[in-house]
Amino acid sequence: MSKGVLLVNLGSPDSTSVKDVRNYLDEFLMDERVIDTPYLLRAFIVKGIILNTRPKKSAAAYKKIWWPEGSPLIVLSKRLQDKVQKQVSVPVELAMRYGNPSIESGLQALYDKGVTEVLLMPLYPQFAMATTETILVLAEKIRREKFPNMEFTILPAFYNQPDYIRDLSNSIKDSLTNFNVDYVLFSYHGVPERHIKKSDVTKSHCKIDGSCCNTPSKAHEFCYRHQCFETTKQVAEFLGLEEGKFSTSFQSRLGRDPWLQPYTDATIDGLAQKGIKNLAVVTPAFVSDCLETLEEIGMEAAHSFKENGGEEFLSVPCLNDGDDWCKTLSRWIDQWAFQNQESNA
Repeated sequence: MSKGVLLVNLGSPDSTSVKDVRNYLDEFLMDERVIDTPYLLRAFIVKGIILNTRPKKSAAAYKKIWWPEGSPLIVLSKRLQDKVQKQVSVPVELAMRYGNPSIESGLQALYDKGVTEVLLMPLYPQFAMATTETILVLAEKIRREKFPNMEFTILPAFYNQPDYIRDLSNSIKDSLTNFNVDYVLFSYHGVPERHIKKSDVTKSHCKIDGSCCNTPSKAHEFCYRHQCFETTKQVAEFLGLEEGKFSTSFQSRLGRDPWLQPYTDATIDGLAQKGIKNLAVVTPAFVSDCLETLEEIGMEAAHSFKENGGEEFLSVPCLNDGDDWCKTLSRWIDQWAFQNQESNA
């Protein structure tokens, strides 16, 4: 079999125009694994309410962080792809779950190169319904309909993989070199609490009560909350962070249903009000900087922190296309390709 790799990230609007942002939000929010309500209710919420107000606001936010080359998320993901491609011997394509380049176009590009076995690599360290799962479901649907002779191998969530923890920790350490940090906040993208319970393969373990994430269970393989706290724990241990000098929070909530807590915005304001002067925020749910890291954290949260009494705010860059991270991804790809060659020999 001829092998190839598909890197998959979240996605971005094609431009900062309100029309393109509306199209992107329509595709994103109508995903049943993002807003997991019955279709008619979801359509009413998204098309009847959100798309009448949010696109203009989101377009303005995208304009704040847009680069001359395009969306930072897309540009950084392409740089990652290019670097990785130069280090491996199999074809590497890039796709986005929402927007362009699409998963179908990425699989088509691999198919055109004769690829029949694909390593599908969702670029999410932690597993969640609204990220990894929706990628896998859509990719499988496209495979069945368009590329039935292809086979997939899935890269599991790598939230606790030693290589990832090392690269993330070292990138944070480098960013903190010239920053007199008082506190490190690990801010992850939020999800509704019900998503955690829906992803519980045991149907009984996850109670979101402060103890279940620390109690060993098969549920942890697909528990976003556990995986976020575990990433924080391992990075803090690697960096030697003192207890009481770091914590975990969740950002970007939508609607009135309970989402994972504590909330990032309230946490940042509270830290400033308690006398924390120099705050560093890390966003380990993302491997590439995007709207949520550059605007929501780097601009809005930074402003709020200082408004509440803080002084210095550092938004730590994501791994992006850092050399060590690219080497790690390339090594994972080579290990997969080599193992398959061995098994087929």
